[in-house]
Amino acid sequence: MKQFLTHLLRLDWIIVASSLLLAGTGLMSLRSIALARGDLLNFQKQAIFLGMGVVIMFGLSFFDWRVFRGNPYLILALYFLCLLGLAGLFFFAQEIRGVKTWYRIAGISLDPVEPMKFVLIILLAKYFSMRHVEMYRVQHIVLSGFYISLPAVLMFLQPNMGPVLIITAIWIGILLVSGIKLRHFFLLCLLGILLFAFGWQALLKDYQKERIISFIAPQTEPLGAGWSQTQARIAIGSGGLFGQGFGRGSQTQYGFLPEPHNDFIFSAIAEETGLIGAGFVLLLFCVLLWRILKIAKETDTNFSRLLSFGIATHFACEVFVNVGMNLGMLPIIGIPLPFVSYGGSALVAGFAYLGILQSIKAG
Repeated sequence: MKQFLTHLLRLDWIIVASSLLLAGTGLMSLRSIALARGDLLNFQKQAIFLGMGVVIMFGLSFFDWRVFRGNPYLILALYFLCLLGLAGLFFFAQEIRGVKTWYRIAGISLDPVEPMKFVLIILLAKYFSMRHVEMYRVQHIVLSGFYISLPAVLMFLQPNMGPVLIITAIWIGILLVSGIKLRHFFLLCLLGILLFAFGWQALLKDYQKERIISFIAPQTEPLGAGWSQTQARIAIGSGGLFGQGFGRGSQTQYGFLPEPHNDFIFSAIAEETGLIGAGFVLLLFCVLLWRILKIAKETDTNFSRLLSFGIATHFACEVFVNVGMNLGMLPIIGIPLPFVSYGGSALVAGFAYLGILQSIKAG
């Protein structure tokens, strides 16, 4: 019992508090959305997933993270298992709006992208922690890029562009922290531009091009792909300083704002709680990222440092992209707001990340 209490005291309770406040804000918004729809199912399911996530976070805090550092074959086994999960979507997943991204099991949607991102962060942390003094060698960049490219191709073919950009950002972030040379970084940027140009001509589907075009000039498609971002900006602007009140957001309650429970939940929150509420959400994310980076700074091994920084990069990228989508600054690519948006897989995965971080902090 004494060891249990000592372990709890070692946890970062600021991380616990900020993540729970974010999840609670998301639940509050889902409850408000349910008022208009008269359907509490999403709210109830998210509450259950929140409970599961919290249990998993505390459970993983007792897990010895050094198991990953000392067992590269375990990491590779998890990596290939996740690849099989992504490949299986083409055969067993139901197609929804032209995309195959979830398994439906007993009425529950399971997204294999979330565990894939988790395993990739662990794999990259392991790979670069063993080679940080050899980062001048291009072969390490190429091989690590190969690990990223396999799941990226499977996600792209679904097609599911959002996670492709997130795992690419995680890879680049860990590369930069690991000590990549600037000339190699600029070569990567040039290669990325060339691949984008090729993908635009040969690989991107029409609706994906429309999303990018609507991001650059949303007025060109006011009733098409640009509709979502236009309504999102209207919702944010109508919130003012203090918001229109719980359950009173006109864009959200009358159905003008698309996907208010998921992609555009930030706009829904801003409409009903105003700049004060939206700013509070962003402040909580800043606090969360600060504490994660503090763990990364204070840990004493390259593996745990890169693992912590990879998790911070993951959260930061998702927040940046989601908020950018809501503000009309970035294209709509289906990235949820961590801990806030509806989605059991993402919510549970988010708390699993925090559980590993707590393990590093307490261990």
